[in-house]
Amino acid sequence: MTSSKGPGKPERSLRELYRDDPERADALAWGRRGTLKGTALATMGATLGAAIPFASRMPAGTLPELLARPASAQGVGQGTPAPFRMEGKNDLILLGDRPLVAETPEHQLDEPVTSFRNHFIRNNGQIPEPVADADSWSFTIDGEVNTPLMLKVGELRTRFPVVTMQLQMECGGNGRGSFAPETRGNQWGNGAISNAEWTGVRLRDVLNAAGLKPTAIYTGHFGADPHLSGATDRQAINRGMRLAKAMDEDTILAFRMNGAPIPHIHGAPLRMITPGWPGSFSQKWLTRIWIRDRMHDGAGMGGTSYRVPVKPIVPGSSNNGADFRELESMPVRAILSSHAHGTRLPAGTRSLDLRGAAWAGDLTAKSVHASVDFGATWVEMQVAAPANRHAWQRWQGSVALPSDGYFEVWYRATDSEGRMQPHAAANWNPQGYSANPISRAAILVG
Repeated sequence: MTSSKGPGKPERSLRELYRDDPERADALAWGRRGTLKGTALATMGATLGAAIPFASRMPAGTLPELLARPASAQGVGQGTPAPFRMEGKNDLILLGDRPLVAETPEHQLDEPVTSFRNHFIRNNGQIPEPVADADSWSFTIDGEVNTPLMLKVGELRTRFPVVTMQLQMECGGNGRGSFAPETRGNQWGNGAISNAEWTGVRLRDVLNAAGLKPTAIYTGHFGADPHLSGATDRQAINRGMRLAKAMDEDTILAFRMNGAPIPHIHGAPLRMITPGWPGSFSQKWLTRIWIRDRMHDGAGMGGTSYRVPVKPIVPGSSNNGADFRELESMPVRAILSSHAHGTRLPAGTRSLDLRGAAWAGDLTAKSVHASVDFGATWVEMQVAAPANRHAWQRWQGSVALPSDGYFEVWYRATDSEGRMQPHAAANWNPQGYSANPISRAAILVG
């Protein structure tokens, strides 16, 4: 289906029309009664390569996901992202090369424990040079402490109890590509998430050894990654958190990932893991933790950086963040890992065995539901308990298909406090944080 832009101008596809002029696209495709016109439905089916059995249940204004997001684009931003290849890793989706940022396609997150080969990459500055002797890497604890410490990684192993846990780590901008209008930043789909097994020591044990003063209320984190400009007097990122989260039993200083030394690209030889909160709290290449008597004010703090509106603002508007709050515990989200978007199945397939993962920041996922009729009806999936606190939860279940054709798997999670993923990205903010709408994956049968 196409629509003329005017005399002498090329026509636009329905996808382009929805992107540029959604009201016009709705009028052409749906008409005034909110049902697909015969020609539009036929054209959609021809474009998709299959009939749409549940077309009558498709909400007005809904563009089939395979048209909105080609199968070659696993993220949700516009266009087809370039693949990224690194030795030892499966193909990722390259979102930026300065700094290096790469997303994991959802279907590659089908492992209970995220391997190095499928772990997403998020940097804020340049990548520092690797060190030959990881145990000799040192970092400091100073500021509002009674005994400032300078410790080496080797000392951590012998001086403090070592723990091993599966811990979720998610970029604060995960889901950013679903905001409309588009915001600043990398246009992530749902793949800025990992659930690796991390080994290290609890940060609270180290802070207790330093002796916190009564004035201690916040942390500030420093890493060895140089600023993109090369300036030595600027930090690539320098965030901090409330002391309560630093003292949480699952916030750790990690030196091993999945039973092996942390790969350099993921922060070796020492990094913080602050599970359930934006990944920017999990400082890579850690060199210093500054204990403060006030909220930290480093690079990536204040204004609209990792902050979201307390009250909704007009989408697309500018804002200085004066009335924003810090983004801390991440919102509930589910991913589908059993089927890649655009999967084509053999004719006669009449059921789908689905599986994926769900998580909810500091909370847990109470339930996951899936739909194959554009959200008209939902089937509850089975959700497993987390391996430990702050690990994601695996889910699975089956849905029935009435015939061959074009279907969409819609999937949503609900957290332990009853909050469900919204139908559209909510609480728009200039830097695109905390978007967690219901996700969709196209499936073709026959």
